[in-house]
Amino acid sequence: MGFRDLFSSKKEEAPANPAMAELGREYANAKRHGDRKAVRRIAQQFAEQSDGATDVASFEHGKTTYEAIPPGYSKPRRGRRR
Repeated sequence: MGFRDLFSSKKEEAPANPAMAELGREYANAKRHGDRKAVRRIAQQFAEQSDGATDVASFEHGKTTYEAIPPGYSKPRRGRRR
């Protein structure tokens, strides 16, 4: 994924359930930053609120759109020899 892909004029189709897409983005954000407590909370919230394949697809859409964005900084290398 390059610079042109990030700011392309092609618009993806909107998810069927925007609330579940937002939950997917929050899940991917927490997962990227290593917040296990938030990941569990969001997964539990998704299990309680989801009711079908459209919600699952919307959640995955939100998750993949966030994961497609490259990280703004590299993770610190702790305890590794250089």
